[in-house]
Amino acid sequence: MLWHPAGLGAEVGIIHRPKYDDWSFAKGKLEPGEHVLLAAVREVAEETGLRVTLGRRLPPVQYISHGVPKRVDYWVGALEPTSAGFAVNNEVDELAWLAPTVAGARLSYPGDVATLDEFTAGPAQTFPLILIRHASAGAKSQWPNDDVSRPLDPAGARDAETLAGLVRCFGVCRVISSPAERCVATVRPYAVMAGADIEVEPAFWVVKDGSKADVTQEPSTNPAAGVAMAQLAAADTPVVICAHRENLPGLVEAACAELGAASPAGLSLRKAEFLVLHRAGRQLAAIERYHPDRPGLSAAGNPQASYPQSAGRAVATPR
Repeated sequence: MLWHPAGLGAEVGIIHRPKYDDWSFAKGKLEPGEHVLLAAVREVAEETGLRVTLGRRLPPVQYISHGVPKRVDYWVGALEPTSAGFAVNNEVDELAWLAPTVAGARLSYPGDVATLDEFTAGPAQTFPLILIRHASAGAKSQWPNDDVSRPLDPAGARDAETLAGLVRCFGVCRVISSPAERCVATVRPYAVMAGADIEVEPAFWVVKDGSKADVTQEPSTNPAAGVAMAQLAAADTPVVICAHRENLPGLVEAACAELGAASPAGLSLRKAEFLVLHRAGRQLAAIERYHPDRPGLSAAGNPQASYPQSAGRAVATPR
């Protein structure tokens, strides 16, 4: 759902496809093995020449095409300031920027009108708060030095590189990490890609041996981490945070509490898995969940929804 600010409101971008002589939204099919986030950004670029930053995910549209069930998943897509202009191509000959009420009258399909209504029902602009569990770092028992210095293993390093591209779909963010090298290394490729510095937050470190520190392994007993998290959640700033299995549930809980929402129940992220909290006006607008090696979608949309470990494929592919 392409949009950009216009006056006191927003305009949405809809495309005309000469092959079908219709007006719709930019969309397309997944390439084999392609992650849905990368597909969403790529397809918009291919059909319009524009680079977008993904915002909250909108409800899917399902329909039958020539007897084949199809499903299309949409995100709110903000036009990046440095994006090039629209370019006519063999699929799209016109891009129109219209007020939502005008766009609704021009769209060719009822499902697209419903998607437009979902867009206008929520905030156009949201700010991502992305929480990542560090990637694989081998067995602690096999690392001879201090645990804070334990590095990523080869699989973790590969996931970190993949994470960079996925997180970049949500824009350029402030990058904050636990002092642990495995956390810093997980977000380092993204920081390089985004041109951001990595800020080390001591409160996001987990100590299990009872030594003196600002945090303990139980996030509920770590006031410093909760305070830091609440401050980050309250600010209208895109942020990426990398932390640990032990304290991520507490960090998510602190963020959701600041945003006036319930924390997802039974939250347990896999290594390199990440949660995206979309926030606007100090409220939670939507939650999404992704992993580098799982190209399908997680649950999203309603902040009170459940968030299962697996979900179906998307972006105009047969179910």
